[in-house]
Amino acid sequence: MSGHVDNPAFINDDGKSNHSFTPALNSTEDLNRKNEKNYVVEMKDLKKAEEATGEYEPYLHRDVEHPTTNAETLLHLLKGSLGTGILSMPLAFYHSGYLVGIIFTILIGGICTYCIHMIIQAEYELCKRKKMPSLTYPATAELALLEGPKLFQVLAPYSVHVINTFLLIYQLGACCVYTVFIAENVKHVADEYIEKLDVKIWMLVILLPLILINYIRNLKFLAPFSTVANFVTVVSFGIILYYLIKADMTFEGRNLAGNLADFPLYFGTVLFALEAIGVIMPLENEMKTPKAFKGGCGVLNIGMISIVVLYVGMGLLGYLAYGSDVADTITINLAPEDVLGQVAKILLAIAIYITHPLQMYVAIDIIWNEYLASRFEKSRYQLFFEYAVRTALVLITFALAVAIPKLDLFISLFGAFCLSALGLAFPAIIQTSTFWNSLTGFSGRMIIAKNCAIVIFGIIGLVVGTYTSLQKIVEFFNE
Repeated sequence: MSGHVDNPAFINDDGKSNHSFTPALNSTEDLNRKNEKNYVVEMKDLKKAEEATGEYEPYLHRDVEHPTTNAETLLHLLKGSLGTGILSMPLAFYHSGYLVGIIFTILIGGICTYCIHMIIQAEYELCKRKKMPSLTYPATAELALLEGPKLFQVLAPYSVHVINTFLLIYQLGACCVYTVFIAENVKHVADEYIEKLDVKIWMLVILLPLILINYIRNLKFLAPFSTVANFVTVVSFGIILYYLIKADMTFEGRNLAGNLADFPLYFGTVLFALEAIGVIMPLENEMKTPKAFKGGCGVLNIGMISIVVLYVGMGLLGYLAYGSDVADTITINLAPEDVLGQVAKILLAIAIYITHPLQMYVAIDIIWNEYLASRFEKSRYQLFFEYAVRTALVLITFALAVAIPKLDLFISLFGAFCLSALGLAFPAIIQTSTFWNSLTGFSGRMIIAKNCAIVIFGIIGLVVGTYTSLQKIVEFFNE
């Protein structure tokens, strides 16, 4: 499990260095020289430290074919966190109230960022101990538990499968969200021109295109389309911002705090939107200067602060503009008769359609490469079985989307169930286990108490958030 698997959320779209998001310098050559100089200096310092102490330095032994610069890594982090989730933040603020929404989005963002730091720190420490250049999330968990209390050591072999299961459910959940999002936005545009059709019919219309695009085994073939998707997403966000600014925003009739019973829906939505735990470790592992990922002004902190600011802004402006009329996704609130609003909906539907196989890639990688491929290794029908698995996964997400065509419920359910565990509880357990033998004295007890509090917070969020979302789903079926 220690082998690195590329995550499509951070693969360069064109396979080359991307300098579209860089500090202001005189020229691209200046930037290249500066990055190369910093890289050489850092590698020399690390090599000297390794020679002086005799300790294994993981950063020196990472063989990355196309290492990313700090600016590229920051861009990929932002891309990995800005998707359908941010478009549902106004509804999340409706559930929480705008003041509570602002405070808790910042608070949850801070906790998520801290948990990411914990798992990156644990991975680095385990890499040093085991003399391995890098580790995946499941491998980090397994090795960490083997260093922890005896009970955790017994559970270590199962941790890989538990985390893979949560990752799989989350990725399939994201694909369900994408299916509903595409169908809803296409429907709202088509309703202005043809006879109105149920959203489930539109899901059926896009089913075959979704199956076909997921037959692409090499993601490089999607690179040109991904570049287009990134561009149209930026344009669409600009159009949405234009409508929000133009709207009659007011604090009248907008609640400072929402109903306590709806807070779990807000919590799940924010976690779904904020957490990019699936891309964090691959991002750090692919960096040219991985030390720059951490630190007070490191790539992670800068990226997460930017993400939190964007999410608070979208949630607040959207809620103030539309109040209790806010839809599952803010695109539905755009004037249906305006061509510009229709353009934004179609552009985002296309962008999410192109992104769908990138989300499904992780699920396919877990199901096929981790568990099934070895069983069909000698079969001449191996390729057929792989395509069968790809088709089955798309059909599963399609069936769930048709059964529950509620974007907000999907987002809050998978956010609360999967990301409370992956983004909060597991990182705290991993850090505690990694440093278990050194957690002595008052400071050690304080770290254990702090991590226990995070685990309890994550478990409460998982149980209450999942229960509330499932309760709303049951109510939807009973309507």
